Amino acid sequence: MNQVTPPDLHTDPTQFSGVDVYVVAGNPISHSKSPTIHKRFAAQSDQKMYYGRLQPALGEFKIAAQAFFAAGGKGMNITVPFKLDAQALADVLTPRAKIAGAVNTLRIEDGKIFGDNTDGAGLVRDLLAQGIQIQGSRILLLGAGGASRGVLGPLLEQSPKEIIIANRSNAKADELVQLFSDLAVSLDVALQALTLGDLEDVVKTTSPFDLIINATAAGLSDVSPISDVAASNIFIPKSFAYDMVYGKATPFMQQALHRGARVSDGLGMLVEQAADAFLIWRGSELADTIDSRAVLAELRNF
Repeated sequence: MNQVTPPDLHTDPTQFSGVDVYVVAGNPISHSKSPTIHKRFAAQSDQKMYYGRLQPALGEFKIAAQAFFAAGGKGMNITVPFKLDAQALADVLTPRAKIAGAVNTLRIEDGKIFGDNTDGAGLVRDLLAQGIQIQGSRILLLGAGGASRGVLGPLLEQSPKEIIIANRSNAKADELVQLFSDLAVSLDVALQALTLGDLEDVVKTTSPFDLIINATAAGLSDVSPISDVAASNIFIPKSFAYDMVYGKATPFMQQALHRGARVSDGLGMLVEQAADAFLIWRGSELADTIDSRAVLAELRNF
């Protein structure tokens, strides 16, 4: 019987002499598609590099990341649950990482670790690639956690008409509205907070939305963050429902489909944020050599 080689969860740059080494760090991490994505980008752009996995123990991200860079590692993607740890580790934060409040991409240059956040840019590029009109649209963003904070800035910069943040409690949604209020005002975008319960109230939710984004983790547990009553208020056939969870039709997506709306999972966002990270590491001049939609199509066919 053929033995299956387990994935390397502790990539050591010293084992790859003469090759630039990158990793994705998370816990758990064996399921990550990032190594496959970056291998395809490297092949498309003729880059000599290795991209592996790193699974620090909970509470030990800083130690693992510092050891990786000290051993010669060039860059790192970060996923759950270490994005805040990565922000704390970085010596320098990009403006978008500062406003996102989290870091998903690290690179080292002249001994300094730079932190960035490519999630919002990845989401926007995926939406635009799918033909979604963001400018002038009414957007409902479900959830007020780190995922929402990471994408809110880039969504505002696309000049929608309005963004409503709906969360279980008012406090976190109100906090996000306050945090991004200056940017929203400068771009003439209406920004307000509601509770998820408010979405059931036709007085507080008077009309459906063009774009509804689920930035909660509800889909991972096979539940929807909204009730069927709320779904009937917010979806119409011209709506587009986007779930950041990928790899399955979530209950949120099913609610949208039942009301005639178009849907998408978050796999395209994963690929597009990876493309952004790849160009940060290898150089923006390679932008014309990589084809993120071809990589996405390949992943869809796996």
